[in-house]
Amino acid sequence: MKARVFSHVHSSWEPIFQPIYSEIETTLCQLDLDAVVPQCEDIFRAFTEPLEEIRCLLVGQDPYPNPRHAMGLSFSVPSGTTPLPQSLKNIVKELSDDLGIEPSTSGDLSPWSQKGVLLLNRVLTTIPGESNAHQKIGWQSITSHIASELGKRGVVALLWGNQAQELAKYFEFTVESVHPSPLSAYRGFFGSKPFSRVNQILINLGREPIDWTL
Repeated sequence: MKARVFSHVHSSWEPIFQPIYSEIETTLCQLDLDAVVPQCEDIFRAFTEPLEEIRCLLVGQDPYPNPRHAMGLSFSVPSGTTPLPQSLKNIVKELSDDLGIEPSTSGDLSPWSQKGVLLLNRVLTTIPGESNAHQKIGWQSITSHIASELGKRGVVALLWGNQAQELAKYFEFTVESVHPSPLSAYRGFFGSKPFSRVNQILINLGREPIDWTL
């Protein structure tokens, strides 16, 4: 089981995962790994890049329930997906308004994951067609541990919405706002300039800012 779900995980994450392997095993044993979203091999896809390159954590809630959308990276959908999920469409709009980056027609955020951003959902799985199906099987404890370790390493946390902001206590440096969903985007997400704010924190810390182009 471990070999399947950790097939994309970079070896540098071993010290982070080692203390919670039994907890992860307990959580995974509650699942039919052939019937989860995202597919089994993508559950830990967020950890493909080396730990030492991570400068920003972007927290989502749980995977898209549409199996064609979920890819193991928070908010991201595979290239070519149309129409974009509304929250993602709002993220792309704010990115353009904030940094003047031409709006992308692709909702694939994997370029960010290759440039220092960890795209992590608070809950790592669900079942096809149902949001929040796995809210109570242990994922929050696992992702809290990961967030705690990242906070110790000076990572900047980008936290949208209440579930993500539960992790704020682990970080010295956070950028927070309401969630980009259609229900809340106009109540503080639009105009919040999250991407430039993250970069300003990194610059102030003497670290390389994120290239947010897609």
